[in-house]
Amino acid sequence: MFNNKNILITGGTGSFGKKYTQVILSKYKPNKIIIYSRDELKQYEMAQSFNDKCMRYFIGDVRDGQRLNEAMDGVDYVIHAAALKHVPVAEYNPMECIKTNIDGAQNVIQASIKNNVKKVIALSTDKAANPINLYGATKLASDKLFVAANNMVGKRETRFSVVRYGNVTGSRGSVIPFFKKLIKEGATELPITDDKMTRFLITLEDGVNFVLKNFERMYGGEIFIPKIPSMKMTDLATAMAPNLPHKIIGIRPGEKLHEIMCPADDSHLTLEFDDHFVIKPTIQFNHVCDFSVNNIGEKGVPVQQGFEYNSGNNTEWLTNEQFLDMIKEI
Repeated sequence: MFNNKNILITGGTGSFGKKYTQVILSKYKPNKIIIYSRDELKQYEMAQSFNDKCMRYFIGDVRDGQRLNEAMDGVDYVIHAAALKHVPVAEYNPMECIKTNIDGAQNVIQASIKNNVKKVIALSTDKAANPINLYGATKLASDKLFVAANNMVGKRETRFSVVRYGNVTGSRGSVIPFFKKLIKEGATELPITDDKMTRFLITLEDGVNFVLKNFERMYGGEIFIPKIPSMKMTDLATAMAPNLPHKIIGIRPGEKLHEIMCPADDSHLTLEFDDHFVIKPTIQFNHVCDFSVNNIGEKGVPVQQGFEYNSGNNTEWLTNEQFLDMIKEI
């Protein structure tokens, strides 16, 4: 579906954008891939590796609606990956996080509608479900904006959906590169915030492929959530450094023991498919459907009332060997 199409990725110089570009170039023949981001150095560095004729590099900030509007001229598909993601930084600089993650989301929506973009997928996070930190709260607001945008399109064909998943192995801010650095530097112990803490884990490639698939699945208004494994942070640390002891340092501001992707309060809206969940929109004015059969014919069933999908009650857990296999390319 991406052959001869124009694709724009906000925050495209990040780990997701690079992997997404790599996968698109290997599987399809797009007309243009537009990398929209604000860091000229990262764009320059990315252009050294991705210099195909279809590549375009636009300097711009999602806070700048006019620049987004210019960049989206003729675009068919948008992946919104730009965000301020660092939890403590967001707590210390709240308005900057709000301007990028909420105002920026609205700018992407308005530019997409104005340019008659066909489909838009916004990347979310498990921290947006029952958020307790500002980053999660801004991403929840962003999710709500993208879902509600389907009711603003009128007769236009533009559709918006959201993909929500957990920690990406090896991405910026992940604990895995941090632990690798400590081990390489000869650390005598690894810091653990709490010995009961769990997290969802997904590889970058699996995250990219999930987004690609959901462009085919989506009607508009869905929040797509993959079924992915969990791991205890103590097991993760042991897998990476079997001989190093752990030092419990306490939960940081804004952290949870377990992350949630499908909240119990949304169970009446949640459908379970073979390899993912879908949270339906609460309000539909345009393009009304029941979402239980998606655009490629996969069928979902309602979950039980009160169902919650969190990293602590997950039915799939990574063994140490599976985790090490997952991160071997990092």
